[in-house]
Amino acid sequence: MLTAVILVKSTRDALTDLGPQLADVPGVAEVYTVTGEWDFVAIVRVREHDELAEVVTRRLTKLEGIERTQTMVAFQQFSAHDLEAMFGLGLEDKPV
Repeated sequence: MLTAVILVKSTRDALTDLGPQLADVPGVAEVYTVTGEWDFVAIVRVREHDELAEVVTRRLTKLEGIERTQTMVAFQQFSAHDLEAMFGLGLEDKPV
């Protein structure tokens, strides 16, 4: 499974409509509105790099209102449980 995080900058006119449109794109698992420089964060989960290319270069480009994007491909995934185990080393004997 390949996971990518896509930051999306929207035009002002598309701010209210773009989120649901992004979520409807096959391969997009989740979409969040965010504060700061970017307007949306889309989480894409696909099986292969070719599918990611399809989502980014063919499907997202068809949506009106996207000003720009930045795509980041994930290398590793850490769940909350994994992080707890990593940072909890040596704390096993301490009372909670």
